[in-house]
Amino acid sequence: MKSTVSLQVNTDTLLRLISQLKLRGGTLDIAEAITSAIDLWLREQSKLSAGSDPASVRGYQWKTLFLPDGTELRSWSYGEHNYARVIGDEIIHKGKAVSPNQFAQSFARSFRNAWTDLYIRRPEDKQFQLADRLRKQLAAQAARPTPTLAPAPAPGLPPAIVEPPPPPRPRDTTPGEGWTLPERRKFRFRLEDVGFE
Repeated sequence: MKSTVSLQVNTDTLLRLISQLKLRGGTLDIAEAITSAIDLWLREQSKLSAGSDPASVRGYQWKTLFLPDGTELRSWSYGEHNYARVIGDEIIHKGKAVSPNQFAQSFARSFRNAWTDLYIRRPEDKQFQLADRLRKQLAAQAARPTPTLAPAPAPGLPPAIVEPPPPPRPRDTTPGEGWTLPERRKFRFRLEDVGFE
């Protein structure tokens, strides 16, 4: 026998859920939809490491790169390493809060690009990595399509993963036999014919 508990849900959220269920159709009722939403949230939470509540994560957001609390920044200048650390929501270097660019410029006698000058070691990393390399890895991950979850087929069953559709095949532009239509060129003449006129 299943036991149930009543929960308080914001009225706007409940109305949005009801309208979404009407749009989708099917036999899923409100209680089953709320149960599947909670199950999905619990699965996502189990993937996170212990103590990494997204609401309480602190760190420094550097453009697209997030540096969590405890991250070390290192730069090499004139024969010595210089270090800074992310404490709370700031980068601290010699007791002062600085930006990555200010840290890169603080010991240099010339202009420095912080992306190509700073090496970063986050708390989960074993060694320092160039900031620009980390930024490019994030961009590559964002460019990859992510599979989406299909609507839950029935209560108690895991949702199916829907792969994105394959990209369209390139159009065949070879002219067929008896082709009489004009060619669509970008220019009115070919560049190689210009020198002979």
